[in-house]
Amino acid sequence: MAMTVHLDVVSAETEIFSGLVQTVQVTGIEGELGIYPGHAPLITSLQPGMVRVVKQFGAEELIYVAGGILEVQPGHVTVLADTAIRAEDLDEKAAEDAKKHAEEIIAKGGGADFDYAEAAIELSEAIAQLRLIQKLRK
Repeated sequence: MAMTVHLDVVSAETEIFSGLVQTVQVTGIEGELGIYPGHAPLITSLQPGMVRVVKQFGAEELIYVAGGILEVQPGHVTVLADTAIRAEDLDEKAAEDAKKHAEEIIAKGGGADFDYAEAAIELSEAIAQLRLIQKLRK
């Protein structure tokens, strides 16, 4: 039997996943992280993107997260996400609309209520959702 670690993926609204996993793959602020049983303790911020979970018996689950933190402790991994959505629940049309909206705001720029950082975050979240939707189709 493969070694496992307990994983909790939670958002402000709900618990998305809780159970034993073989591996967890996430995108931290420093890049891609692969978490396996026995990983050194770690706390890092998360980038918008995918949490790839390989469950105890090999089944895979994909979860979209935007913002939040990853905490790794001996025997337990926690993803505390600002937003967490199962990949199959993502809305492709809404993500495309959000991407288009953010690109339009960035292209116009400059107005009195223009917030480049907010538009850039909206764009990166929409792109991350679309990438995950494409990965789910493969």
